[in-house]
Amino acid sequence: MSQQRKAQLARKTAETDINVCLNLDGTGIYEVQTGVGFLDHMLCLWARHGALDLTIQARGDTYIDDHHTVEDIGITLGLAIKEALGDKAGINRYGHALVPMDEALILVALDLSGRGHLELDLPLPSTKVGSFDTELVEEFFRALAVNGGITLHVRMLSGRNTHHIIEGAFKALGRALRQAVARDERLTGIPSTKGVLS
Repeated sequence: MSQQRKAQLARKTAETDINVCLNLDGTGIYEVQTGVGFLDHMLCLWARHGALDLTIQARGDTYIDDHHTVEDIGITLGLAIKEALGDKAGINRYGHALVPMDEALILVALDLSGRGHLELDLPLPSTKVGSFDTELVEEFFRALAVNGGITLHVRMLSGRNTHHIIEGAFKALGRALRQAVARDERLTGIPSTKGVLS
């Protein structure tokens, strides 16, 4: 069996202190404590549906708001994905998922291209889910995509309930990433005619 692809990263600023352990070849085991309850829930879903083993311990200036914590976790997770993938030899590279969550239907398509880019079409009916500011969903996805070198498209095909829409997006992201990072035994090198994905 090939060596498991793992990364362990720490990121500390004046605003946040984040530690991430990620195993792309996991089974969906997670332990997540970010100080932002709704984000914890979404990251656990992401790990389970992505078959990622994920540990996150984070502290941030949530007495101000959750923005710095959510964005910095996205940054750190993006960097962890990039590190765990290494040179990306033998991976599928592309992944997509169409996930229903009750009335919501969410499409995620991504390319581990090395070029971080986000296209988000996810209109959210409410500005809050509990105490969570829903505008932070975009901040998380952008930070993840840019720092992970991921071309990421997230699109809502239907939906009315904000919680369902966001949950569908995180589940779809997990499933699309699981497909993209999977190894294909027919691919012996970098899945690009350029010979590099960076």
